[in-house]
Amino acid sequence: MPFLDRIQRWADDRPDDTAVAVAGSRLSWADLRDQAAALVPHTPSVTTLCETNSTGFAVKFAAAVSGQRQCAVLDPAWPAHLQDDIAGRVAATARAAAVAAEDGLVDGPPGSPFLIGLTSGTTSVPKAFTRSRRSWQQSFDASIEFFGLRQDDVTLAVGPLAASLNLYALAECLYAGSEFQTLEQFDVGDVHAAITHDHVTRLVLVPTMLRMLSERGLTGCVDASGIRSIICAGSKLDARTLEAARRWAPNATIYEYYGASELSFVSGAGLGAGRPPAVGSTCIGRPFPGAEVSIRDDAGRPVPDGGYGNICVRSGMVSDGYLWGDDGQALRCFDGWYTVGDQGYLGPDGLHILGRRADMILTAGRNVYPHEVELALSAVPGVSAAIAAGMPDDLRGQKVVAGVVPSHGGITATQLRAGLEDILARDKRPLQYFILAELPVTDRGKVSRNLLLDWIATRDPRVRNLAG
Repeated sequence: MPFLDRIQRWADDRPDDTAVAVAGSRLSWADLRDQAAALVPHTPSVTTLCETNSTGFAVKFAAAVSGQRQCAVLDPAWPAHLQDDIAGRVAATARAAAVAAEDGLVDGPPGSPFLIGLTSGTTSVPKAFTRSRRSWQQSFDASIEFFGLRQDDVTLAVGPLAASLNLYALAECLYAGSEFQTLEQFDVGDVHAAITHDHVTRLVLVPTMLRMLSERGLTGCVDASGIRSIICAGSKLDARTLEAARRWAPNATIYEYYGASELSFVSGAGLGAGRPPAVGSTCIGRPFPGAEVSIRDDAGRPVPDGGYGNICVRSGMVSDGYLWGDDGQALRCFDGWYTVGDQGYLGPDGLHILGRRADMILTAGRNVYPHEVELALSAVPGVSAAIAAGMPDDLRGQKVVAGVVPSHGGITATQLRAGLEDILARDKRPLQYFILAELPVTDRGKVSRNLLLDWIATRDPRVRNLAG
């Protein structure tokens, strides 16, 4: 793995500096090197790592990818039967390379697989794909350049290390020689305390977490002026989250990027301190360093300029493909151009993300992407957050419905319709609105449209029909 030689280097140069900190427990660079090296002789060729956040996680992960070893990181929140199923599949499917007990804490060949990645899942078995050591080294070089990661940064990734966003942030910091922090579990107060007392300069998180931290930080007068950069992934930042984050962390450059576990980084943008955001825009920046982006149809042909289609990327950061779960559609390749089926288009300002084709709403013969509707609604005064989905409809096939969380007081359907007049085409506007007590989110903190529809169907007390 490309960060193991770096751990050796930082341990020689700065042995007592902090490498990893988790909830007050700290590992120096020398500690990390020595503890991981001691584990290597006892670590098999293929490891299934399923643990909550701890400094021990970092030690075991480093040992598990030494030499030509491979590691699969499982979410400990998954049911036991699912964990057992995946562990059995990994053992049966991964190509185990012969490893020597005395090989020490060393990087394996660049082209060899080291990571068995898993798509998120709670009940169904996640898909599994592999990554080469070279692909992550190229990803490190690209992300360090793009995000401006420095050795004197203190990065706080506030989610589970089993999630690819946070696992990558850990490895990126080890590669860059920069301190990495996380918590045993996400807690707003604990995150604020870490920012205040541990001189955190960099946050890595999903938008829903940023929204909570920013709004409660403003209410509680938590000083975030020392944060230099905020890196968000999972979905595009809405106007209200950007506004709150900008006020709470006034000196931070707020980065958002588009990518996928199978593709790595594709495009991104950084909103510098004092720069106004583009209200309701679906743009998510320009191609990442080392990546080329193209929009192609289902046959792999480039679409005309400005046309909609599959977002495809060509780079050395793309994964090696699936061990299992490949249905021929999840990751497709068109003569070196890879796509996971996300839809978008290239405009003068960069790549615009419309969302997964599976999320698309087909209403009265027109295609509507919920992402567009949500970004537009989030820009309407009085809306704190919004989510859109397609509900079955006898006349149209599906109809667009939306749930909104008011920012303060109440809001009417008339106000929502008026607010969309100039920012969303008429045929994309919701036909029915619901007031939400909170956004429907998964245990990973991601907004769930299916959960919204379940709430509506079961008349959950957290959703109320907005008449008028």
